[in-house]
Amino acid sequence: MNVKFNERKAKIYNDRKEYIVKKCEKLDKYFGEDADAQVTYSFHGSEHTVELTVNYRSFFFRAEEKADDMLKAVDGVVESIERQISKNKTRLSKKMRQDSFAKTMSMALVDLPEPEVAEEELGVVRVKELDIKPMTAEDAIMQMDLLNHEFYFFVNSEEGNKHAVVYKRKNGGYGMLISKE
Repeated sequence: MNVKFNERKAKIYNDRKEYIVKKCEKLDKYFGEDADAQVTYSFHGSEHTVELTVNYRSFFFRAEEKADDMLKAVDGVVESIERQISKNKTRLSKKMRQDSFAKTMSMALVDLPEPEVAEEELGVVRVKELDIKPMTAEDAIMQMDLLNHEFYFFVNSEEGNKHAVVYKRKNGGYGMLISKE
């Protein structure tokens, strides 16, 4: 697994990086060596925050953990990714057998610097660019769950490649919005 580090107003020392790489390599049994991992670390007060995003064949697995110790946070995010894989094991293995990972959405996330915004001011504070490829609603729901998001934007291959959004409903289940054009 290829591990990259992103330090946000905090420094990850080499011994800690080695520990993180060793923990991420625990995930190689699921992904193999062709997966990419992005570890983002920040420290505020006495709270360590570690975010792990694993990209494997256009699927993204994301987890975030906060703890009073960096190593506990690292252990937590790796366990969270393993739980996501376990929870979605049947659907993921089905997709791998069909070799349809390549047909799913590949997102190139570009985080632009967040501008300082006054409390009363409304507006865009973060922009992400997406490289969107067609997928089914079921694949979009699975990707949304893997990313632990409340909604997911995609091109619906079952509806004539129309733009669509799937979202979690407050009363349970999922909803979908489809563009008319």
